[in-house]
Amino acid sequence: MGLGLEERPSFQTLQANVKRIRPQTWEAIHRVLIGRARAEGIERGYRIRGDTTVVEGHIHEPSDSALLWDCIRVVTRLLGRMAEQRPSLRKRFRDHTRRAKRRAYEIKFAERRKDRHRGYRDLMQVAETVRDHALGVLELVEGAAPIELRTLALELRETLPLLDRVLGQSRRRVLEGESVPAAEKIVSIFEPHTDIVVKGQRDVSYGHKVCLSGGRSSLVLDCVIEAGNPPDSLLLERTLERHIALFGQAPRQACFDGGFASKANVDRAKALGVDDIAFHRKRGITIAEMVRSAWVFRRLRDFRSGIEGVISTLKRAFQMDRCTWRGLESFKSYVWSCVTSFNMIVLARHRLAQT
Repeated sequence: MGLGLEERPSFQTLQANVKRIRPQTWEAIHRVLIGRARAEGIERGYRIRGDTTVVEGHIHEPSDSALLWDCIRVVTRLLGRMAEQRPSLRKRFRDHTRRAKRRAYEIKFAERRKDRHRGYRDLMQVAETVRDHALGVLELVEGAAPIELRTLALELRETLPLLDRVLGQSRRRVLEGESVPAAEKIVSIFEPHTDIVVKGQRDVSYGHKVCLSGGRSSLVLDCVIEAGNPPDSLLLERTLERHIALFGQAPRQACFDGGFASKANVDRAKALGVDDIAFHRKRGITIAEMVRSAWVFRRLRDFRSGIEGVISTLKRAFQMDRCTWRGLESFKSYVWSCVTSFNMIVLARHRLAQT
């Protein structure tokens, strides 16, 4: 049933339907908008600017004790719901959530290291017991007929590997004192795709790095949601290649943040057909190696700062600072929907200015 002229969908209904659009579809819509801007002479892609930012995931501040507590309560809840479908399963496990919650709080407020380690040992023992109970229940419901029970069993099977990963990293970090690489860590069992992104020395975010490029029109010309935390210096060549695929030619001038700067990137950009390329920080590269003159370098450096305004607007006005949708595909859809909405507003303003 459609909506009348005077009717408006609720915010929840609108969000639910927007979320169903796949990220590939959003990217296709974005390319149509950029094509329209090219056809109307709003954006020609002759000069571009690029930078990266972080879009945070919808998770709480991660700690090993909090992750263990999350695993224990989620697995216990699933076991309880399965027991509602088949009461005989109630005898196959025990509810240890009160004990686990107490240990998690003791760890959080422990002042001495030995008290924290003692709490972790007990909490990890509870997690292992809950895991063993869950494995036993799964053996009993193997091939269960009721669809509700099979659905719960599938969700439990997906959660147990996450519990094992949390147990492993907790043992390595807390008990063995090992420094676990960020790529091997899990920071949320609800959003396991979340990356640890470090910008600078101490600025740590939990989400995904996003690489953006823009043009003179202030439109966002391209967007890539990165996997992991790759250095900015490895993203420049791909950014230029995607621009060439979109516009059919390399930009004449390009400017990027200082993290993209390297002599190798200057050579790659020149090889792809870029006449002038500038970075916010020179990092040992001379102006003559990058651009034709110091005047061009200053112009490009000033032009680059505009991408920071674009990112600020995306985060403040379009809420791209934090994704509240669950799942990696939904995360990508959320970012693309923000970028596409921003581009539609910018394109509309350019068309109004032309009339």
